Amino acid sequence: MASSKHSGELRRLALSVLQPGFVGTEPPDWLLRDIADGLASVVLFSRNIVSVEQVARLTARLRAENPELIVAIDEEAGDVTRIESATGSSRPGNFALGTVDDTELTGAVAADLGRQLHAAGVSLDYAPSADVNSNPDNPIIGVRSFGADPALVARHTAAWIRGLQSSGVAACAKHFPGHGDVAVDSHHDLPAYPAGREEIAAQALPPFRAAVEAGVRAVMSGHLLVPAYDPDLPATLSRRVLDDLLRGELGFDGLVVSDAIEMGAVTARHGIDGATVKAVAAGVDAVCVGGESAEEATVALLVEALVAAVAAGELPEERLADAADRVREFARWSARLRADGGTGSAGGAAGDGIGHIAARRAVRVTGAARDALPLTAAPHVVELAPVTNMAVGDETPWGVAGPLRERLPDTTSVRVGGRDLERGTVALESCALEPAAGRPLVIVARDAARHAWMGRAVTGLTAARPDAIVVEMGLPGTAGAAAAQIFTHGASAASGVAAAEVLTGSADR
Repeated sequence: MASSKHSGELRRLALSVLQPGFVGTEPPDWLLRDIADGLASVVLFSRNIVSVEQVARLTARLRAENPELIVAIDEEAGDVTRIESATGSSRPGNFALGTVDDTELTGAVAADLGRQLHAAGVSLDYAPSADVNSNPDNPIIGVRSFGADPALVARHTAAWIRGLQSSGVAACAKHFPGHGDVAVDSHHDLPAYPAGREEIAAQALPPFRAAVEAGVRAVMSGHLLVPAYDPDLPATLSRRVLDDLLRGELGFDGLVVSDAIEMGAVTARHGIDGATVKAVAAGVDAVCVGGESAEEATVALLVEALVAAVAAGELPEERLADAADRVREFARWSARLRADGGTGSAGGAAGDGIGHIAARRAVRVTGAARDALPLTAAPHVVELAPVTNMAVGDETPWGVAGPLRERLPDTTSVRVGGRDLERGTVALESCALEPAAGRPLVIVARDAARHAWMGRAVTGLTAARPDAIVVEMGLPGTAGAAAAQIFTHGASAASGVAAAEVLTGSADR
């Protein structure tokens, strides 16, 4: 009997350190049972969201099983949005805010987002990205970062955290110790950050130090190898990174959350169950199980793996209990924060359009483009669409053609991908140049400097049409540098509207 009781307690502890996602806009029965049995957190993705009102009903039903349940969401605003995945974010992302470099504006945008999430019943947001995007070829961070300067990223990370938490939603700084200087997408494989400790301290850590000072109570680990601290294990699985560096050196005593544990960077070598056990053993308190692994069977597998690891001596029971204690402590704190939420002073009232104000302020226009504006006729728009990383939802609309058509109804458009051009299924002559004959041509790019095919397309189109206007919605680069250009510094819906306003002369600038 004692053994059975102990096994039941171990199962409760194991359940409490998982943060699973699930499928559907209503809570499945297995999830409600697991919450009743000790599951302390869930995470929402776009597949769970129809509207703020629907999510509020969903979270209320979940909390009927546990009033202090942590309801998390991966909502960065900008390119990575879940709460507005169907429409695109009405707020610009970090890179646009860093370009404006007004910390009061950053705090106001985050507070506005916080009010929306608070109304939906969310208590933890996996944001902001505190990564310093020091590698322009980074395939996973890019415009999700406030910029390439550690001091700038640090001050905006702090402002974003204070703004979000003023609205009653807990922030989570990610991806520790910094995912900005890598060239591999950790969804697929293990990236490495080969810098020495001094460089890491100067380049990657300042935003996380600022986050701790700003009162962040959750930090998400990154699935990247940092040989200066641990040559063998990625940060999520490394006690040297999580315990010695994050807790010891940075003095963080809050909740350590893993990045999605099913990502290839950790599962390819350890499996999802092995990665989960190693993460908790290393110092992770809450294991995010989102993505495609949001199933009852997966949660059961991970619970059993954690319980078995304790029995086998691979995971000290004290470490599992400590992780569960930290989860409970965070749950109590975030519940109090949520109860006090919505009273923050950072920003105006909900719906004041602060996101669109910020997006407009982030737009930059070259002299050549300024001389060619506003458009005097409806243009043909060519949107060059890259394959986005898995953090950016495929379903999330982006671009300039839609908002331009609302202002100039005769606007026509085409969206072209790299594979279309490589396979010869479309030709720029027929889909871009011919429809634009005798009318303005607008070329929309998204990280042209990082995608060779896109850079070639921009160069070819602007050579054929020197009067074309290029709207770059990713990181500015050298592609098409001689052309008339507009830079939005992100591809949110708000940024698309801001570009359309500039193109048509309707912006209040």
